Amino acid sequence: MDDSESGFNLKTVLVSFKQCLNEEEEVLLDPYLASWKGLVRFLNSLGAIFLFISKDVVSKLQIMERLSSGPQREHYHSLQSMVAYEVGSKQVDLERRSRHPDSGCRTVLRLHRALRWLQLFLEGLRTSPEDARTSVLCTDSYNASLAAYHPWIVRRAVTVAFCALPTRKVFLEAMNVGSPEQAVEMLGEALPFIERVYDVSQKLYAEHALLDLP
Repeated sequence: MDDSESGFNLKTVLVSFKQCLNEEEEVLLDPYLASWKGLVRFLNSLGAIFLFISKDVVSKLQIMERLSSGPQREHYHSLQSMVAYEVGSKQVDLERRSRHPDSGCRTVLRLHRALRWLQLFLEGLRTSPEDARTSVLCTDSYNASLAAYHPWIVRRAVTVAFCALPTRKVFLEAMNVGSPEQAVEMLGEALPFIERVYDVSQKLYAEHALLDLP
């Protein structure tokens, strides 16, 4: 069964990010991880080209699921409670990645950076003309987000891989929400949900000087 038959579409995934914020604008971790799983399905539906990102995301999701079901799970209800707990109990390596390589703060930061890339790329697909080259859109989004945290050899390999991306029309159709025009309209409605979660997370990390965790 392919994703269109199983009822999967990108709108459902993007709108699910709405559930990540409660009334106090806390980022709830369970809905956040569930929403990311939907994004991984979307990336995987586009073929092996995004495997380098989706494999890394899956490993980070597994770390977070272990923490949120482990002995300290009450501290992993929201991003805010997790940061307060880990920073307060000195479980975050601010200088170098040594004693706590799998801290929740570090792990979610990696997801957070990948989310920014995907948000920028989808926004690029939404606002670009029909004949826009997806390789350029994806490279620009990557350079504005994840590239700063990858060594040169990875950046080179990634930007070469992007040259083989399918057309903008193929991407929009892979979203399973109808015509390319309907997909563009959907992105306009649904991308703000990701953007809001990203902005709240960014502000929290900035307040605690955690944006550059090694």
